[in-house]
Amino acid sequence: MTGTWPRTALALPYIGMLLVVSLDYLSNTEVTVEPALTAVPALAAVVSRRTWYPLLIGLCTEAAAFLMAFYDDVLGESVHSATVFAIALVAGIGWVSVTLRLRQERALADAQVVAEIARRVLLRSVPDRVGSVRAAVHYAAAAAHASIGGDLYEIVNTRHGVRAVVGDVRGKGLNAVETAAAVLGAFREAAHQEPALEKVAGWLAVSLDRALHENDHPGVEEEFVTLVLIGVGPDGAAEIVNCGHPAPLLLRAGEPVRALELAETVPPLGVLDPADVHPPVQRIAIRPGDRVLLFTDGVIEARNRQGTFYPLAERLPHCATGGPVEVLHRLHEDVVRHVGRTLGDDAAMLLLQYEPHPLPHQAGQLAAELHAAG
Repeated sequence: MTGTWPRTALALPYIGMLLVVSLDYLSNTEVTVEPALTAVPALAAVVSRRTWYPLLIGLCTEAAAFLMAFYDDVLGESVHSATVFAIALVAGIGWVSVTLRLRQERALADAQVVAEIARRVLLRSVPDRVGSVRAAVHYAAAAAHASIGGDLYEIVNTRHGVRAVVGDVRGKGLNAVETAAAVLGAFREAAHQEPALEKVAGWLAVSLDRALHENDHPGVEEEFVTLVLIGVGPDGAAEIVNCGHPAPLLLRAGEPVRALELAETVPPLGVLDPADVHPPVQRIAIRPGDRVLLFTDGVIEARNRQGTFYPLAERLPHCATGGPVEVLHRLHEDVVRHVGRTLGDDAAMLLLQYEPHPLPHQAGQLAAELHAAG
């Protein structure tokens, strides 16, 4: 490949040159089409990533121009002189254009490497199993050529059980990334230290408030973070704290998808003073095989060309075959099909599937049953 063009595209300038020469030769009119040759080196700059290629094509085109002028007997006329000058000018511009394009491509490649490193540091990969749950994550940044945006996620295994967070920072760009980094750093510490999940939310509120005051930039007073926290114990006792975020969805075999909404709504972090952040805790019991999907509004606010939002709760059961990784992959493809184009907002999904480890006596009984069956 040559840029976005196949290598065979390098023949296009020669084909164009041949067409112009043939048209001039076969034409019975006295009007020369020699000026049309100026398009040939411009075409060379489009199809090639070699800086010397437009110059080479320019030299070949100049030779073709002199042959055509000799054949048409216009060597001494201004149209020939103008054409020769225009070909040289376009070839030079083509050389500059290819040079600048290559520099931009290298700068973009370097930026993508840095963004990927930042993503791996900030948004770490999720292992297939974390404590009593199987987990998977899918993240897509809306910014062109970026691999990180304002959405955040994390899952950790603590002495208080498995704890996870999914959030969305208001805004985009580096400011949103800085805010997301502050929240994630606080969560990774608070999740291990605080036994109460609502205290974890309070810790995040304090850290966010401090980060917003330290990262002084335009619009900082209007920034906030919506997030949902979930904790899953080894016995299936789950706790949920929601601060202005879309409610997680519970997918249980044989039952409709259920949104785990709290009776009392709580503003996003950053809206209230950290001392006033006391979110309620919703407690539910989940069974082995139950799946809880946490997501950001980039998923449910994805609209098709008719303006219809993606019906996540309706579509989730149709994509729920296989493990967590396969489910999220199908969901993402389904969202993209619904939208019909690249998503216009960051979109993150974290799927937790409760699969507790069997107790020692249960493991022995299971082994005995398998042995007997064999």
